Amino acid sequence: MQTAYTKDELRSYLAPVRGNRIVLVPTMGALHEGHATLLRQARQLAGEEGVVVASVFLNPVQFDNAGDLATYPKTPEQDLEICESCGVDVVFMPTPDIMYCADRSITLEETHLSTVLCGASRPGHFAGVCLVVNKLFNLVQPTDAIFGKKDYQQLAILRRMVRDLDMPITLHGAEIVREADGLALSSRNVRLTPEHRAAAPIIRKSLLAAAEVYAAGAAVEAICAQVRAELESVPGVRCDYVELVDAVTLHALSTPDSLALLAVAAWFGDVRLIDNIELSRS
Repeated sequence: MQTAYTKDELRSYLAPVRGNRIVLVPTMGALHEGHATLLRQARQLAGEEGVVVASVFLNPVQFDNAGDLATYPKTPEQDLEICESCGVDVVFMPTPDIMYCADRSITLEETHLSTVLCGASRPGHFAGVCLVVNKLFNLVQPTDAIFGKKDYQQLAILRRMVRDLDMPITLHGAEIVREADGLALSSRNVRLTPEHRAAAPIIRKSLLAAAEVYAAGAAVEAICAQVRAELESVPGVRCDYVELVDAVTLHALSTPDSLALLAVAAWFGDVRLIDNIELSRS
């Protein structure tokens, strides 16, 4: 496994393998089993002749909260060990001054999918995501890239970016990896207090309960209210949003039989957790 710390090193490592399948897995570090699942899927997708590239970069421009950036966990040695164990060929680990010019003045902004859900409460977040992923796509020039469905809105926005900018890249969405008690794996989980960690599986429980009443024909407003009430019954928990939307447009359901997405963001103390579930009545 090669580790690249600069753009020139990355290009040098990849130059001999151009023409092969190159699968990129972008991460912000603090890797866990969820990331490892993505990396193993990338290895399988690339095959013996292909190349798996993982980026480990805590992207400052996608954080709207300086405190969140400062407390985001960092485990670079563990990250490299996980990458190697999962068959990664090249790890790109730049610092912000390598990734961004000091006088950068170009931005990327999506204007429809990013106006709702996390985009409504995190201004500038998805512009930062689009910018860094675009840069990674330009540097790596992958044939494929894999993203987890836990960040469902992010995946939808990046699919739109690839479509609208005619990028020759196939995006793959990987299913959410969970703890045994149902909590979606997240690098932020380590910041939960013992009490909030014990309570956090209520997110998944409330989503599964909502799926049952949705299939039975319950109204959107009633479903969202049910989930919100269940989450906020836990001391110290407050909802950022509970929304039931079209899984493609992330806005209001166009038809009753459209694939729906029930998405949740909730604060457990000072830790913001997100989760979602796809719903269908057909």
